[in-house]
Amino acid sequence: MNHIPKNILITGGAGFIGSHFIIYLLEKYKNIQIFNLDKLTYAANLNHLDSIKNYPHYHFIKGDIGDKKLVIELLLQHSIDTIINFAAESHVDRSIIDPETCIYTNVVGTQNMLACAVQVWQKLFNLNPDHCRFHQISTDEVYGSLKLNEPAFTENSRYQPSSPYSASKAAADHWVRAYFNSYMLPATVSICSNNYGQHQHSEKLIPKIIQCCLEMENIPIYGNGENIRDWLYVDDHCEAIDIILHHGQIGLTYNVGGGEEISNIAMAQLICQIMDSLLPEYAPHNHLIQFIQDRPGHDFRYAINSDFLRNAMAWSPKHKISDILPQLIITKLKQRSLQLDVV
Repeated sequence: MNHIPKNILITGGAGFIGSHFIIYLLEKYKNIQIFNLDKLTYAANLNHLDSIKNYPHYHFIKGDIGDKKLVIELLLQHSIDTIINFAAESHVDRSIIDPETCIYTNVVGTQNMLACAVQVWQKLFNLNPDHCRFHQISTDEVYGSLKLNEPAFTENSRYQPSSPYSASKAAADHWVRAYFNSYMLPATVSICSNNYGQHQHSEKLIPKIIQCCLEMENIPIYGNGENIRDWLYVDDHCEAIDIILHHGQIGLTYNVGGGEEISNIAMAQLICQIMDSLLPEYAPHNHLIQFIQDRPGHDFRYAINSDFLRNAMAWSPKHKISDILPQLIITKLKQRSLQLDVV
């Protein structure tokens, strides 16, 4: 049975992927209400939602997913029938320095959302899967690392997290499945590869490289730069989440990958080449690349097999990184030019 959401609570909606998804939904659907619950930590930015902030169907609530009273009030007051949990501490380096924050947000926060959903939806909908749905956004890092010639992760791959961040996300996924099995909570999970796109926080690889090129600063690359990531354009990810939300089978996990595996050093070189073409007076930008000490537990390769989602719901990524990267860089150049003009 297809799920037709009416009142959606999106956690972490001021973050990178969450904000893109809110805009995607509001531009596609005219008869839904979206409630954005975000604590507004360092990686959140409400400016990313300026284009829809005055939409009558959009509502922002500043708050913590660990606040049980607040979450229950929101679910009851707005008859929330759908929860999409984007909220997470998502930076590996930060998780190594401060693992407790990851545990609180990614594990305790997720468990609180699940418990509140069961409590309220039992009363409102008798946990009928035709009327309510909990969707968890996860990461390919829960699967651990692949060797160069190993096949890509499938939904049946073993969880082998390597960092505090990936361990906390793995725990959250297990909690979601436990609530499905133990409490009959209608839930689905999607596991995505590395996202990229507009408005991504500057601590992430692609915006970090672009920023370093613009500032003519050293581009830090861990180890020898041969670590490989599977890249997924954020708009393709939003479309996949939407399809899973409406047509996914409860209790199942869906892999969402971009199918473009690129090493970190190759990504840096590609961005430098684009920069050389746009700003030839500063070429070559690859002189900025600097190899630094590798981080602990650095996974070598991620790759996502999305065949299950492709075959079940005819989804496939529509964008190529070679087409999107120049757009991202040109946008950054324009923004920088405006900032310089203001100064």
